[in-house]
Amino acid sequence: MSETIYVGVDIGGTAIKVGICSAKGDLLHTFEGPTGTEQGTQKILANIAGYARRIVEESPYDWEQVAGVGIGIAGFIDMAKGFIKFSPNLPLDNVPLKDILEAELNKKVRVNNDANVAALGEAWGGAGRGVHSCVLYTLGTGVGGGIVVNGRLIEGFSGMGGELGHMSIVPDLEAIQCGCGKMGCLETVSSATGIIRMAHDAVSRGDRTTLADVENIMAKEVFDAAKNGDEVAQRIVSRAAYYIGKSMATVAVVVNPQRFIIGGGVSKAGEFLFEQIRTVFHKYALDKAQEGVDIVAAELGNNAGVVGAAGLLLDA
Repeated sequence: MSETIYVGVDIGGTAIKVGICSAKGDLLHTFEGPTGTEQGTQKILANIAGYARRIVEESPYDWEQVAGVGIGIAGFIDMAKGFIKFSPNLPLDNVPLKDILEAELNKKVRVNNDANVAALGEAWGGAGRGVHSCVLYTLGTGVGGGIVVNGRLIEGFSGMGGELGHMSIVPDLEAIQCGCGKMGCLETVSSATGIIRMAHDAVSRGDRTTLADVENIMAKEVFDAAKNGDEVAQRIVSRAAYYIGKSMATVAVVVNPQRFIIGGGVSKAGEFLFEQIRTVFHKYALDKAQEGVDIVAAELGNNAGVVGAAGLLLDA
């Protein structure tokens, strides 16, 4: 075989997922192994390199066909140097990951944060395939994001480009402090954490709602209650959707993407959530900035990270 292949590595706190992609963004082969977090930095580095080699060995391809290895990891990263400044839940602080792995694998290595690689994955091989520019929102414990314009990730001067969850969009009178330390971030109202907090607040105020057992509540239960006519739950969902849609209207006049893609656990609420987001977006976005723009669900799920990491080599 003479086909060029791209290896993507998605590093999580408990597992490392590795994938082989074609030049068209098709996921050809996957492998998953333990991260080895409890065994320290050297073990994690050895596992990354070992899994990258192993997936190729177990596939019909040869190591010579590998164009390079892309890495996606949560944390603060010097993108150009591939240097991990800080990574939550992993002992990889101040680690020159790119240099270490290039020496070990004798291949080109690129490193980026997990939200960016997920966006690139959806752009290359998922819901954004075929469009020039798209923006991904990941609605989970927090709100992540990534922006792809003309096939390239927007990383920004210090790697903070695409931090959609930390747009300060909630008015001061309604704002609470975000985990980042700032006030009124999108993440405080439109993440699963924010939705659960609003449910707790409603019950604490004595609002009439079916959301009685708030100690163990999940965001899905809030959506289910809203779909079943619970007015309190409907207000919570509408508020989350409102700020997502309004933030998209802002992004639209800055980036003017052809498509907004929504992924993450909260996105499983489906059209019940999406229709509300679209309504707000169309209300606030400039006519020309919303013309021809669609808002769709992500397609790759847990594979977005490995596909996007592999795509870092193509993005280069």
